Order: sequence, then structure tokens, then C-alpha cells
Amino acid sequence: MNTIPSSFHDLLKNETKAYVYLATIMADGSPQVTPTWFGVEGEYILINTAKGRVKDKNMRSRAKVALAIQDPKDPYRYLQIRGRVVDNTEEGADDHINSLSFKYDNKPYKLVKGQIRVIFKILPEHVDAHTRS
Repeated sequence: MNTIPSSFHDLLKNETKAYVYLATIMADGSPQVTPTWFGVEGEYILINTAKGRVKDKNMRSRAKVALAIQDPKDPYRYLQIRGRVVDNTEEGADDHINSLSFKYDNKPYKLVKGQIRVIFKILPEHVDAHTRS
């Protein structure tokens, strides 16, 4: 990823199992934060959620988001990312959530009957990398 320093690319790898803290904007302008699984595709951060959830509604209505990805082994090492949603799709979303489930839980994802999964593609526009030193 060209906007994230190479010294922090490990936080994006499946083996790290880092969570992302996703901040979206509510209709009244207040922030809403959710810790969630994430994936990476090229320079994009991928978030998978169920259609109708708060983060789904917020990202469809307001594209600006902020993310924090903390190193599970060092809480003082993290990425702070501001960006925007550039796309969302239901295509491939069931397979994507299943791959994320293997990443984080080492088992298949149990899909809820009738639930529609959505992948949001986020383009990082501003990145700050933080360490203790």
C-alpha cells in the first residue's frame, strides 16, 4: 500500500489478526465507532458488514470515515487512517466474510439466513503511523 509506510504493512497481514476501529458519521453528525474485521485489496481497506447495520447505513450516506489499526502486540504502535468509501458491493461478500472468519477465528463464518453481506472499499487519503518512540 503506497500510503501506508512499509514498516507498518505487517498490521495488514492476515497473520497479525489486528482489528480495525472504524469511525463513521451518524445522521446527526456524531461519530460512531465499531471494532471490526478487515481485509486489504491493493491500496484499499475492505470492511464487510450486514446490510442495514449502523455502519452500513452511515457509509452509504456519508463516505468519509476514519480507521485505527492497533498492533495486537504493542498498543502504542498503530495506524490512524482517514479516507472515504469509494465503492460497495454485495457480490462476493459471503465469500469475503468467510475468509475473514478464517483469518480471525480459524473457522467458517456461520451466515445468518436472510442476511445480506456487503463489502465496503475504503481509499486511505491521510495516514499517520504511530509508535512509542
